[in-house]
Amino acid sequence: MDSNVMQIKPIARIRTDFSEKFGIPRQSGIVAELSARIVFEPDYRDPEALRGIEGFDHLWLIWGFSANRNNDWRATVRPPRLGGNVRMGVFATRSPYRPNPLGLSCVKFVGVEQTESEGSVIIVSGADMLDNTPIYDIKPYIPYADSHPDAKGGFAANKPAESLRVEIPDELLSKLPEQKRGSLVSVLAQDPRPAYQNDPERIYGLCFAGFDLHFKVNGDVLTVLDLSHGSK
Repeated sequence: MDSNVMQIKPIARIRTDFSEKFGIPRQSGIVAELSARIVFEPDYRDPEALRGIEGFDHLWLIWGFSANRNNDWRATVRPPRLGGNVRMGVFATRSPYRPNPLGLSCVKFVGVEQTESEGSVIIVSGADMLDNTPIYDIKPYIPYADSHPDAKGGFAANKPAESLRVEIPDELLSKLPEQKRGSLVSVLAQDPRPAYQNDPERIYGLCFAGFDLHFKVNGDVLTVLDLSHGSK
């Protein structure tokens, strides 16, 4: 085996509310209300591995774009932040189409839950990942080294504002568990549509927390049309 090639395997899987890619926030931390559970693989369930983790507010997650079925990397990509029509170099973006399909996310550490069946489970918020995404490593966020408030952010310098007003009829919203309502509204307010789609008659479908919902967007108003338990 080539000594320059590294083989890595998942140490954990993250459990989130997203069973499909559509609707996942485009960066971590944008929807702080989103809660997720990091479940370790059996070989890594030693509680000693988490000793001291409670001293940190945030964690770095290194993970894999497991739903990216295109194995070819692309030298240039079209970032959603630029409307999907402008090409930038892949190494100037966070596109999943990379030589090594690895993602990096900063999430808020909420706590550790002790379970009989899964051992020590890390609870985090603000994750931007598909359910069951493989986690390859976890590192603490260290403010003095990792925070650079004056750093230039290129074409993604500013945090995107919630661009849509979300309207969900009470009879539909009541079907969703109360603890999931705020996070769903925030996900929808970020406008999950592809940047190049702006048809007020088009109906979009999104899977969230075990529910299927459909919505339309007219101007700056997103209206949920139906919401039901998912078929999956």
